[in-house]
Amino acid sequence: MTSGAQKLPTGFGRLWTAQTISSLGDGVTHAALPLLALTLTRDPMALAVVSAAGTLPWLLFGILGGALVDRWDRRRTMWVADTARATLLAIPAAAAVLDVLSIPLLAAVAFLLGLGGLFFDTAATAYLPDLLHRDPALLERANSRLRGAQTAMSGFAGPPAGSALLALGRAVPLLTDAVSFLLSALLVRTLPAMPRPVPEVRESLLRQARAGASYVLRDRLLLGLALRPAVGNIAFLAVETVLALFAHDRLGIDTYGFGLLLTAEATGALLGTGIASHLGRRLGTGTALTCTAAVEGLAILGLATAPDPYVAGLALAVCGAGMGATMVLAPSLRQTIVPAHLMGRVASTSRMLAMCAAPLGAFLGGWLATTYDIRTPLYAAAGLLLAMTAVTASMTSNRRVEAALRAAAPTGDPQENART
Repeated sequence: MTSGAQKLPTGFGRLWTAQTISSLGDGVTHAALPLLALTLTRDPMALAVVSAAGTLPWLLFGILGGALVDRWDRRRTMWVADTARATLLAIPAAAAVLDVLSIPLLAAVAFLLGLGGLFFDTAATAYLPDLLHRDPALLERANSRLRGAQTAMSGFAGPPAGSALLALGRAVPLLTDAVSFLLSALLVRTLPAMPRPVPEVRESLLRQARAGASYVLRDRLLLGLALRPAVGNIAFLAVETVLALFAHDRLGIDTYGFGLLLTAEATGALLGTGIASHLGRRLGTGTALTCTAAVEGLAILGLATAPDPYVAGLALAVCGAGMGATMVLAPSLRQTIVPAHLMGRVASTSRMLAMCAAPLGAFLGGWLATTYDIRTPLYAAAGLLLAMTAVTASMTSNRRVEAALRAAAPTGDPQENART
């Protein structure tokens, strides 16, 4: 594909920098919020409320948020969301300084940060294909760089930085994240403006939200792309729920070793984002997605049967690589084939399905471990992933992907291109 040799536009560099800075701040807060909560209470339920609050906006407003993004200017939505999150973080920072921080306040902040993230992430997902003219090769390269930076910042650099900054004072990590949001907002404001999609016939927000969800559910390719992270989240949360206990009881890993185990997974994810485009070119996007899904299932099976920490670390690294490649290929394909006026709703619907599945996976993992054995959730997760691979293989086949790409290709009519 000749587009593969094209350079990413200058505007992408600013978007990448903005999201990299913001991801670093997210990693800081992701580590600091639970630790802040731990300074206030040892009640597991109270700590769980703070952790869960950040995911609730996707469950409650995911589809409606996508419909709103499809109505609004996407660049403005991004910088307003970042500015709002920066302002919001000043509240718990002040409360920490005044020693009036509380669990309800932290839960409310986590919820509102999640709401801001919903709007920013959905708008960024919808803005990127317009910036790159819906070029499949450029979208894969761009998503690879974005996902790689996000993994590096939020997975490697951010959490230890958050813990270290917390030692300097309870307000310090919150203010650091606020600065990252402000810097991101300033960079986003410099991005080139994109024309809004041609508006649809004026309908109610709820009707437009339903139309976006229906578009995903009725299209077998988009449904297959949405089912993978949804079923995947059930499987991965089932594993994550018991992973620390499994590592301690069955592998003899201490706290430091467990951190290294998670680092192995993040390292694999970083590798996966780097090789995703190569896999897509060599195998075809559909086949590559089926292979990465199968690799994830087999890797979890390898983790379940791991005799020692080294094999377990290798299994998690392989699983992370499969996840990293999937999270580049699937969004890039979606951004290429979905009409611009539906992009926000399709992206938020897919994300909402994945987020709704996560609590189910956590419950499943806990129940299986309690009822049967600590390895049972891992075997169940591997079975789910392999079954999902078999079910969705035909839904996301190369033939179906190529047909969708042909249908989405520009016709040369500027008015038609604006509509698609």
